[in-house]
Amino acid sequence: MAAKSQYEAPRWQRDLLRFLPLKSQFVLSGNVRDLQAAEVAPGVVTAQSLQQCLASTFRSFGYGHTFLYEPINGFSCLGGIGESTTPSEELLKQVGLILTNGRAAGGTDALSSFIEQFVELQDAPSVLVIDFAARLVTRPSDLTPAEHLLFTRALMLSHKARNRPAGPNGKPFFNSIVWVVEKESDLPDWLVVGNPRIRHIPISRPDGPARRALASALLRPLQGASGATQEVLDKAEDAFVDGTEGLLLLDMNAIALLARVEGVSLDKVADAVRRYKVGVTEDPWLKIDRDKIRNAESVVRQRVKGQQEAVVHMLDMVKRAMTGVGGNRRGGRPRGVAFLAGPTGVGKTELAKTITSLLFGDESAYIRFDMSEFSAEHSDQRLIGAPPGYVGYDAGGELTNAIREKPFSVVLFDEIEKAHPRVLDKFLQILDDGVLTSGRGDRVYFSEALIVFTSNLGIYKTNEAGSRVLNVSSTEPYNIVKERVESEIDRHFKFVLNRPEILNRIGENIIVFDFIREEIAVEIFEQMVTGVLADLGQQGINITISASAKESLRMLCLCDLSNGGRGIRNQVEAHLLNPLARSLFDLDAVPGDGFVVVGLEPGKLMLTKQ
Repeated sequence: MAAKSQYEAPRWQRDLLRFLPLKSQFVLSGNVRDLQAAEVAPGVVTAQSLQQCLASTFRSFGYGHTFLYEPINGFSCLGGIGESTTPSEELLKQVGLILTNGRAAGGTDALSSFIEQFVELQDAPSVLVIDFAARLVTRPSDLTPAEHLLFTRALMLSHKARNRPAGPNGKPFFNSIVWVVEKESDLPDWLVVGNPRIRHIPISRPDGPARRALASALLRPLQGASGATQEVLDKAEDAFVDGTEGLLLLDMNAIALLARVEGVSLDKVADAVRRYKVGVTEDPWLKIDRDKIRNAESVVRQRVKGQQEAVVHMLDMVKRAMTGVGGNRRGGRPRGVAFLAGPTGVGKTELAKTITSLLFGDESAYIRFDMSEFSAEHSDQRLIGAPPGYVGYDAGGELTNAIREKPFSVVLFDEIEKAHPRVLDKFLQILDDGVLTSGRGDRVYFSEALIVFTSNLGIYKTNEAGSRVLNVSSTEPYNIVKERVESEIDRHFKFVLNRPEILNRIGENIIVFDFIREEIAVEIFEQMVTGVLADLGQQGINITISASAKESLRMLCLCDLSNGGRGIRNQVEAHLLNPLARSLFDLDAVPGDGFVVVGLEPGKLMLTKQ
C-alpha cells in the first residue's frame, strides 16, 4: 500500500509561480483540457478546470484581476481580489469594451487592441488568460494580416513589458499574458521559439500522487464508504489509483460518477474502472459456466489429440482468469498470455479455437492475425493505425479497432516469429500494461482479453554453416523435445531478435506441443474418415469402406507424419475425398444410393454400388 504524503502542487503550477516575476508571457500546453488537482483548503484537494485553477493560482500569488479571452465567447472575468480597489469588469470598460451579462465581444482585432492596453494597466497586477489560443489562427505558418498583427504585437509587448513592485512587500509583477494551447507549435514559431521573455510550461498527465490526492474525495460518496474502516478505505484508494494509471483526472471523476450511478460499492471500485475502460457493464468472465470449464478437458482432447500437457496448461489459464487468482493485474494486464510452440499441424491453432468455443460458444469469435502479413518494417501501422498526416489515419488500426469493438476476446497472433521485430515491440505495452495507444492517440485496453501466440520456433535451428537443420525429431521423447524447443526459443528472442524483454513478459506460459505420434495419428485418421462418411450420410449417400481399402488408405495417410494432423488431412483429401467425389459424380449418385469402396490406390479408388 502506498504511503500517504502531504499534497504537493503539480510541477507546472510550481514553475508558473516561480517564473511569474521573471517572464511577462507564458505558454501552457499539453494536458490543458483535463481537470487539475487543487488544494482549496489545508488538506482538502478537489478537481478544478484549468481556468479555475489558474484564477486561484494567480490569486494566491497576489494578482488582483484575472481576465479570460476565448475565441467564441470573447472577454470575461475569472476573479478579482487583492490590492485592487477597481472591480475587474470596470477595468474592462475603461479600455473600451462593452460588457453584456459580464462578457464583451471578441475578435482578432479586439484582442490585438486589448493586449496593448492591458500590459500598461496601472491597477493591481493582472493576468490575461487566452484559452483555446490555437483556434485564433487557421494555419500558424500562413497567417492572415489580422493574425500577423496580433502576434507581432504580442511579440513586441513581451520585450517592452516591465515588471513593477506591488503589494505590501513590493514583489515584482508583470501584467501577465498566458496562452493556453494543446501543442506549443499551435502558435507561430517566431513568437515562442528562442524568445527569452516567454516561458513555455508543459502540463503533463496526472501522476500517481496527483491521482491519489483526488481519490479520497471521489470515493467518499460511494456505497459503503461512510461506515468503512480506514483499512478498507486505503485498500479501495490503492485500487482506484493503480487502476487509473495513464488516465486523466476527468476520467477518474467520470469513473466515480459511474460507480455512484450504477451502485458500485467502495470495495468494488476496480470493477467501475474496468467498466469505464472497456465499456463492459458485467464481467463476462464471471458469467462463464463453471461446470462447462470443469468438464472441458475431455471435450478439448477430442479436438486436440495427443497434447495432454498443453490442454491442461491452457485450461488452467482459463480457470485462473475466471477465479482471479493472481489477479492483481496492475495496469490492467491481459487475463492470460500463452505462447504455443511446436511442430506444424499438431493442434496449436485448433486449441485456440477450442478455448474460444468454450468461452464464447462460437469458435469463430476469436480475433486472428496472421503475422506473416506483418513482416515489413512499417506494418505495425496496420495494427495500431497510421499516424496523423498519413493515408489511413482516419481508419484506425486493425488490432485496436477489433479490441475496442470486442474487449472480451481471444486474440490469436499466428506464427509470431514471422513478424518484423518492430511489430513485436508493440506487444511489450500489451503484455506489461494491457494497453496500446493507437495512431490516433486513443488508449485501447486488453485487460479482458486472452492473448495467444503460436510459433514453429525451436523445431529447426541454424547450424554453424548457416544451414537450417532439424532441432528435434519425432523419434525423441517429449521431455527432450520440450527442453530443446524452449532452449531454441530462448536463444532466438535473446540473440536473434534481441528482444529478451518480450520473452520475459511471457514468463512460464510457453506451452510446447509434442509431435503427432503414431498412435495419436491413427486416432486422427479414424476421426477424419468417420467425419467424411458421416457428412455424406447426412446427404443421404451411404458409403462403406472395406477393411483392405481402409488399410491401404491408412498406410498412405500415415506414412509421413512430419506435417502432423494437417498432413494427415491433406492425404485424406488426396486419396479419399477427391477420388470419391470423382466417382460419385461419374455414377450420378443421388440421395438413397449406397456404395462400397472395395479397393484403393494412390489418388484413385474402386467403388461398387450396393
